[in-house]
Amino acid sequence: MLPSAIQSEATGELSIESAPNLSELPQFLGRIAQYPDEFIIYDDGFRGRTFRYADIAALVRTLTARLRAEGLRRGDVAMIWPEGRPGRSCTPRGGRYTSSMNPMKTSALFTDLYELTMARAYAAEHMDQCAVFELTFRKMPRNRNYIVAAGIGDVLEFLANFRFDDEDLEYLHQSHGFPEEFVERLRDLRFTGDVFALPEGTPVFPHEPIVQVIAPILEAQLMETLVLNQIHLQSLAVTKAVRVVEAAAGRSVVDFGSRRAHGTEAAIKVARATYLAGGVGTSNVLAGRAYGIPVFGTMAHSYIQAHDNEAESFEAFAALYPETTLLVDTYDTLEGVRKVIDLACRLGDEFRVRAVRLDSGDLGALASETRRMLDSAGLKHVGIFASSSLDEYEIQKLATSGAPIDIFGVGTKLAVMEGASHLDMAYKLVEYAGRGRLKLSSKKVLHPGRKQIFRQIENGRMTGDVIGRFDEALPGESLLCPVMLRGRPTGPIELEESRRRLQRELMRVPDHLRALDPSPSEYPVSFSERLRGDLERIRAELASVERNPCLI
Repeated sequence: MLPSAIQSEATGELSIESAPNLSELPQFLGRIAQYPDEFIIYDDGFRGRTFRYADIAALVRTLTARLRAEGLRRGDVAMIWPEGRPGRSCTPRGGRYTSSMNPMKTSALFTDLYELTMARAYAAEHMDQCAVFELTFRKMPRNRNYIVAAGIGDVLEFLANFRFDDEDLEYLHQSHGFPEEFVERLRDLRFTGDVFALPEGTPVFPHEPIVQVIAPILEAQLMETLVLNQIHLQSLAVTKAVRVVEAAAGRSVVDFGSRRAHGTEAAIKVARATYLAGGVGTSNVLAGRAYGIPVFGTMAHSYIQAHDNEAESFEAFAALYPETTLLVDTYDTLEGVRKVIDLACRLGDEFRVRAVRLDSGDLGALASETRRMLDSAGLKHVGIFASSSLDEYEIQKLATSGAPIDIFGVGTKLAVMEGASHLDMAYKLVEYAGRGRLKLSSKKVLHPGRKQIFRQIENGRMTGDVIGRFDEALPGESLLCPVMLRGRPTGPIELEESRRRLQRELMRVPDHLRALDPSPSEYPVSFSERLRGDLERIRAELASVERNPCLI
């Protein structure tokens, strides 16, 4: 039996809007916290957890404080995802979504084992001074001329919410033999450092820091896998999507790739990346809800196949969805177009179909004939949607040939980032305890110390970058900005803002770098004189120590 103090609320549908007086909530929580009873909450019927009323009161107070700290006020609406998967949601006023509305929650165990073994070693050696790690890539893929920085929002969300839960700690203790003393240290571990990053949507080149993590070395080390994973995937995805959107030359692009993406999270991120790059939307419903981007989709061939008559399938579908797109290539593309024209004649003014979709064959020739047929039938308002193994090269060919295609659906080759599916990206220590640290491995020389990128702009175009020491004052725009201070994000990463920034930045990229083909000349990136001097000085110091070990 539930205590009478909460009987009425517990037996009915309780919502915040129906509460008689929100100012009484703290007192209400104080009352229920006094009940010693325990009860079980079942998670979708599969897992039960025991709670006390005091636990629920504490959780609500913590959530309230968190929402207030994030700037939510009375009348605001928040989206809260249940642990590990998407849940029901309300759309914030104005459709405003931030990266924190992430349908894929990431565990603190998303790390490589060697990061935990190093963390234990740091703890055992009492190494707890500040470290600086930088995320860079060493060389440009052969058929890319620049990379677009993306994904920092998911990094910040992970860092802000980083913690090991009881099950994580039990696993580390039982399965990997980490001692209780270290496990207890992990229990209380939170990220308390700073993060500087390139603003999302900024073009970046080899050796330039995309993200800097500045924190006690144990904290900073544990973040390596997630930081690299998110920035690597999303930067490659946006870069591919930009090429597709640019090739379309003003025609619309929709992400169609979820079914063949490399996993569910990759599908969601590629959908976001396509919209960031200037695409108009995605076919993925979860991505649409998570990021507030338009969702597209009408029918597959199976719907038409399930009917005995193609014309009947068109009529039935258009009756349910008057402003739909009809797929016309299930049997014979041009015959399918004729059936759409016949449907328009039968329906007269009630015909509101917006487009036909071509999904096979010679898209250029079929689009031209389809346009001729539709125009002759007085259906100039009906657009042409094209899909079928498209990439930036095929789209550019169709666009430059004048094919009358209004919108492209791009799937597999976008989703798997064909042509450049990986970067030689690394997360490396460049400073510890106030001293620059370097690496002299063959072809992997790492310049020491925290850095800044200075971008030179002439007549509205990028002309070259200089990587300098963070404390230098060099000509040009300083690109790395604070996005997290003392473990708290400095502000949300807004998708619409990133989208607008990318379009502005692309206008500054030289034309030869925006071309699909490899540029005959690389974008100039150099290291400052002081940074080169730091490298040589520390290199000499290390050589001296190697010759005279007693100097250590």
